[in-house]
Formats: sequence, structure tokens, C-alpha cells
Amino acid sequence: MQGIQAKQLFGKKKSGSAQQAEPFGGYSKGCFAGGERLAETGPTWQAMRLSRNRNWGHPDTIDYIKTLSRKAAAQPGWNGLYIGDISQPRGGPMLSGHRSHQIGMDIDIWMRPADRLNLSVTERENISSISMRRAKGAYTNSNWTRQHHEILKAAAKDPRTARIFVFPGAKVQMCNDETGDRAWLRKVRPWWGHHYHFHVRLKCPANAKGCVNQDLPPEGDGCADAQQWVNNILNPPAPDPTAPKPKPKPRGELTMANLPGQCVSVLQSN
Repeated sequence: MQGIQAKQLFGKKKSGSAQQAEPFGGYSKGCFAGGERLAETGPTWQAMRLSRNRNWGHPDTIDYIKTLSRKAAAQPGWNGLYIGDISQPRGGPMLSGHRSHQIGMDIDIWMRPADRLNLSVTERENISSISMRRAKGAYTNSNWTRQHHEILKAAAKDPRTARIFVFPGAKVQMCNDETGDRAWLRKVRPWWGHHYHFHVRLKCPANAKGCVNQDLPPEGDGCADAQQWVNNILNPPAPDPTAPKPKPKPRGELTMANLPGQCVSVLQSN
């Protein structure tokens, strides 16, 4: 087992482990026990792309989705949220796509307003979210609304939230539009892509000793940093010949030997 690609092992599991709920390791190198499945359809949400079987998470994550979806449903034109990938039933590396989403504490939430909560399984496989960006992410486009601002604000103000990743233009737009308390903006971080969905990363649950939190975001609202991202999109800086070479990305696929030791028992549990 130690030398086999971990994604092949975790990708075959169809249900959560019969263990107490607990994440192990970090967001991009870990797994989780006792996963809970987000119902395919609820009063204020629908899980998308059901064939992927990635609507599993830590119970705190499932509760977070239900809480945020109720707040989204209070916004004009929204009946709740369309939920993209959370994690595989026991987390771990995925067969395709993300490097993160491994410990059941990451959530992709579609930017498309969830105006219908009676989508069929086939519709959920075939419809797409909608992009919010223009000028390669320097600005929001006409699809962006105040409702998006309020939903991301509610997501960030939940004390369980560690970070939210969204394209740079959206962060700058929110910085420009927010006239009240700005503390929540610290958690909203600019990142490439993330214009069809925003990515919520939750903190490790209390007393989860085997879970590794990401470092806290820098102090402040982060608006100047996001504006610099936008400036660099609009006017890409010339390469700095004195800059150190970027560290090479790790090669190869994660094996069980790369993951926390508890992940073996997570795989072997009923």
C-alpha cells in the first residue's frame, strides 16, 4: 500500500469511514475519518456533478454549507447555493483536479445564482456555472451583483472560515464597495481562476490534533495587495533578472507514505 498512488486508493472509496469524524494532515496532504455526505438536495442547496461523489466533508463543513446556504437564500434572485466539490468520501488525493480538498474542510461554491433547486441529476452534470470576470480577472463583469458581495461577506464572517479564494478583480470590487466593517475582507484572498466559483477553506475543528491549519492571512484587509494583483494583470511587470529562481514543484503523485499515518486506518475502516 505504501508505494501505491494514494489517489487510486482513496478514489475507490464510495462512502465515509466508520470512525469518529476527524481530519488528518493538511489541506493538500491528508485525509479524514467519519466523513458526512451532503444530501444531493436540501431546502437551500443542491450538490452538483454528483457522478464525482465529492459531496463529502467533515460534519462541521456540512453544517457550514447549510448555514451559508440559508443566508444566500435570503438574497434577491437566490434560493440558496449550488455546491461544487467538497471532498471524496474519505478525502485524500483526488483522481483528477484539485491538489487541496483532501481533509474535508474545503468547499467550492458556484457563482451561478441558485434560482432553481429542482435540477435533475442530468442537469447537474451538464449545466455550468457562470464567469464573473473580465480583462483576465482584473475586473468583475456584468454578472457580478451585490448579492455575490453579500454572500461572500457572510461566508467570510463565519468564525469557522480561514480563507476564501476568489479572482483578484472580485476582491478589489468588494474592497471598493464595502462601506462598513472591513475586517472580513482579510479572509478573502486573490487567486488565479476562481471566477466560476469561490473556494472556502475552513479552519481545523477544535481539538483536531492531527489537523494542520494554514498560516493566518497577513494583517489588514488585503485590499492593497489585491490591487497590485490587478495592476500586474493590466501591466505585467518585466521579469526581474535578479529574482531567485522559483522552487521546482514537487514531482510525482502522493503515495500513502507521504500522508499522515492515520490515513491507513481511514482507508481500512468499514
